[in-house]
Amino acid sequence: MYNHGMANTEDVRKYLAYWFQLGKRVVIGNGVTSLLPQPVYKGDRYSQEFEKCWQQIISSESGDCHLEGTHETIAELLTSAWEMSPCSRCNMPIPMRNVGMPAETCPCNDLPGWPNTDLPAPRSAIDNQQKLTGIRDRLLKNLSAKIK
Repeated sequence: MYNHGMANTEDVRKYLAYWFQLGKRVVIGNGVTSLLPQPVYKGDRYSQEFEKCWQQIISSESGDCHLEGTHETIAELLTSAWEMSPCSRCNMPIPMRNVGMPAETCPCNDLPGWPNTDLPAPRSAIDNQQKLTGIRDRLLKNLSAKIK
């Protein structure tokens, strides 16, 4: 279900949410302010803090905003020139130019000790039903393996 050809708003919000979980901030108005909403999620949706931050990012008064350590502005990422793809090094979402040129750098390039497989990777807001079904299926599989 990927909306190809355009990084839609949801993709960009998810991209920010993942990086916020690793402590990356959004720099607003040429470095005047930087924001790191915590928590990012409340249950299975974005937190009020995240939504407030998002409103600030898309507000015209904010000027250019970008994720710390990147060059692309959020406004650029919302245009059809960009789409989100997993970083080949750490699998986190990064912007790629539609014409196939990746962003100069993944925000992971200045995170010491990343990728770190010992830490839980940033995630989307949990869909508990899906998660529970996954756990149930795994348990049933283990069980049937033991019986054989």
